[in-house]
Amino acid sequence: MAATPRMTELRDLDDLASLVHRSDHLYIRWSRGPGPDLERTSSTDTLTGVELPGLSANTLDVEPWWAGRSVRLWVARRLYDYCHLRHDQGPQVRPWVLRGREIGRGPDNEPLVTDVRPLAWVGSRVIAKAQAEVARQRGPWGPMRRPPEHDAQGEYDTQGGPPGRGGHGASAPPGRPSAPRRGR
Repeated sequence: MAATPRMTELRDLDDLASLVHRSDHLYIRWSRGPGPDLERTSSTDTLTGVELPGLSANTLDVEPWWAGRSVRLWVARRLYDYCHLRHDQGPQVRPWVLRGREIGRGPDNEPLVTDVRPLAWVGSRVIAKAQAEVARQRGPWGPMRRPPEHDAQGEYDTQGGPPGRGGHGASAPPGRPSAPRRGR
């Protein structure tokens, strides 16, 4: 197992927002770290076992249509969307920021990156602040988490998740009601 490169740890959401504001080609990856990841520089599709041509990650770059809005909220949402991975994949999994070159898309439409340069770990306080920032927003939202299985009939609701849950297959943030179900 390769040693993890020495990286600083971002301890505040504003620090991550500032980094994203100053730089481009930044991604967030949830894994055991760059040490093990850079040994292979590829991810594996968990459904099929197919080796992908780069590391799966999620872009932190702000989209042009977000212009004039909060970079802090942008990065909060990017972190929050995948915060379930730290629980689903084990306690050693944590987010880290990298710079890389996108070479394709994975089966979940996630960017696949190569030429990876690890930049910083994302501390647990940053994640907590991201969750709080998302919870302050008006609309219901939850992490992009697939259910362990669908209902007995194999049906999903019209919002793209399993029956009884809000959009993207996830529940709303703590303290927020889920969106009402439609089309059933």
